[in-house]
Amino acid sequence: MLRSMTAAGALCLSTSVALASPPAPSALDGQWVLTVDRWGNPEYSTLDLSIRRNVVSGDWDGAPLSGTVDGRTLRFRTTDQRGAEYRFEVRLENGRLSGTADYPDNNFADRRQTFTISARAVPERPTARPRVIDYAPHSFANSFSAEREPVLTIWPGDIVRTSTVDSGGIDAQGVTRALFGNPQTGPFFVAGARQGDTLAIHIRKLTPNRDWAESLDTIVTRVLGAGLSAKASELGRPVRWHLDRENGLATLEEPGSRLNGYRVPLRPMLGGVGLASGFASPPLSTGDTGRAGGNMDFPEVVAGSTVLLPVQQPGALLYLGDAHALQGDGETSQYALETSMDVEFSVEIIKGTAIMMPRVETAGEIMTLGQAGSLDEATRAATTGLIQWLQQDYGLSLSDAAKVLGSAVRYSIPNLAGRSVGVAARIDKALLPPR
Repeated sequence: MLRSMTAAGALCLSTSVALASPPAPSALDGQWVLTVDRWGNPEYSTLDLSIRRNVVSGDWDGAPLSGTVDGRTLRFRTTDQRGAEYRFEVRLENGRLSGTADYPDNNFADRRQTFTISARAVPERPTARPRVIDYAPHSFANSFSAEREPVLTIWPGDIVRTSTVDSGGIDAQGVTRALFGNPQTGPFFVAGARQGDTLAIHIRKLTPNRDWAESLDTIVTRVLGAGLSAKASELGRPVRWHLDRENGLATLEEPGSRLNGYRVPLRPMLGGVGLASGFASPPLSTGDTGRAGGNMDFPEVVAGSTVLLPVQQPGALLYLGDAHALQGDGETSQYALETSMDVEFSVEIIKGTAIMMPRVETAGEIMTLGQAGSLDEATRAATTGLIQWLQQDYGLSLSDAAKVLGSAVRYSIPNLAGRSVGVAARIDKALLPPR
């Protein structure tokens, strides 16, 4: 695992909270997700409050805060490293905070800006011990957005049992439940996760929950020579597969004479695992992959693997979807064996240590995923990410890493079917020194 570091905030908070009526101290104790509407762009942060008599303490995104209570008003003061002050005034109404924020103008030192703000309370942990939670999704998302209301709040160690629809939005009963385009289950709000942390998603179980899957009889043009590309333009018909879940095999429902008896072993995987995009970044489409994951289509995201992603929003906001009963490297048929899936997972927060790109760890390997517009760029990103992992967790120098890569690195191509391509750089953990 990554080394954990203490988070250091650049700001200390200055807040004025005018209450509709004097609440009990516990009314504001706990964690809040604060939203500042900056010209139509919601900016999210975490606010931890503790009120004892007339003393206020806590932190804002990890930066310590202090202040006092004066009648119905809570006052906090904070300045950034340049000495600029931030002031907030909100009311507690129906369990939420709302009001205005007074910020320094980023462009003019002698001006200030006023923004509308609100905050919702993060539920308290129901029990000290981790829980097993069954969540049946009622709606699905077509972007990895920070603006979508969380479907569930979970804590590290909780085991979540849920399900996904297939890439076309079809569920286990064959009913269309969502818009096509890899609709995702979520987001799950992970209590305690903040920007600058890393979220480790432990994939515990993946189980197809119906007896069929669909793919296409096409071949993506990236892998074809000019002569074959013209012929392949006639392809693109749907292919139906029968899933023998008891024996773990997939067979073609209409195999034709030459593929009669063709069968392949199931290897259930998640094509989509991603966190919400950061502030001022547009929500990532569920057809794309970014720094915090997304539509990675990496066949190693199977039961027993751990996906590590950089947190960019309070609570991380985890999405899961686009399950495949089986996929070859590259997803060269545009669709893999697309199906719905029962999913069991848990999460862990690695505090104060951010990573640059998706990582996947199994019992035998560490892998970094580079995603870019070309294979050259994706290979460069994956290799850089793997070197950073070797330096960060294994204490290797750049020279050490060069020797390890030159003798042991392996590359695979998870995705050739999307707008960008993916390359995975991977190392056998048995060859590495202890962490």
